[in-house]
Amino acid sequence: MKAKIKEIEEKFNFEIKNISLPEHLEEIRVKYIGRKGVLTSLLKQVSALSNDEKPVFGRLLNNLKTNISARISEELASINSVKRTEAKLDISLPGISPLIGTKHPLTLITQEIKEIFFGLGFETVTGPEIETEYYNFEALNTPEDHPARDEHDSFYITDKILLRTHTSPVQIRVMEKQKPPVRVIAPGRCFRRDATDATHSPIFHQVEGLAVDTNITFGDLKGVLEVFARQLFGRQTKIRFRPDFFPFTEPSAEYAFSCVNCKGKGCRICKNTGWLEIGGAGMVDPEVFKMVHYDAEKYSGFAFGMGIERIAMIKYHIHDIRMFFENDLRFLRQF
Repeated sequence: MKAKIKEIEEKFNFEIKNISLPEHLEEIRVKYIGRKGVLTSLLKQVSALSNDEKPVFGRLLNNLKTNISARISEELASINSVKRTEAKLDISLPGISPLIGTKHPLTLITQEIKEIFFGLGFETVTGPEIETEYYNFEALNTPEDHPARDEHDSFYITDKILLRTHTSPVQIRVMEKQKPPVRVIAPGRCFRRDATDATHSPIFHQVEGLAVDTNITFGDLKGVLEVFARQLFGRQTKIRFRPDFFPFTEPSAEYAFSCVNCKGKGCRICKNTGWLEIGGAGMVDPEVFKMVHYDAEKYSGFAFGMGIERIAMIKYHIHDIRMFFENDLRFLRQF
């Protein structure tokens, strides 16, 4: 009977290898351990054996029956698992589109500003964010006692090195390397010790503009900024200059665009003035030209600056500068 049990076991193992359907497993179960199966028939024969053989062969047959039952259960679980996986890979279902990133609004407005000034003949240049006091202040005619040099207003790394407070140092670096004519803009990140609120941030972006040549006048500055304003905000946009003071320009002025929301009539955005302050500008101070060895008698030039966040807030009707830096996808996906 031992040989017979061994033969049944080998035959079962061979047959179950090629089973892939649950109904075929059921057929094997009935064949081997069903009520009329081969093992069931053998178990009925145990009663005819001697008393010494009964426990030996009874145990062998019961063990084989248990193993066959367990193997069938395992195969059934495996087949069902494959069926579940195939169901997940139903290629007839519609696809899931991946999320695609969009450009940050500050990137969008910077690109637009660069394109407008490119059309006006300005080249885009860049400079380091970590500057020396010389480039950030001294070369720009900013005296040692000027409030802008105070440690409370600037992020100093050492006594003479700091995070740049504006992009104006780039104009010095350009003029040191290039003789007139010069016509550049320098967009970039700047740093000041401003408390964070809806309109201020210790990190912000600025665009510096510089043009140097013979016979450059304040009229050229006005014309360039006027064309820029109309291309960015519309042909009806007006520009206004008011006297101001900056160490590196003389004469200096602050400039404003007519409110893009109320068209100059007065509204909440422009605080009922009809004007939106944009930045500072002026003719390059001859003292700055001396620092870069330009002949102030021969050359003249203008410079201007504007905050990129300020322009973006006006363009996209954003009322809080902090939204640019919070990386809130609900905000960023609108652009």
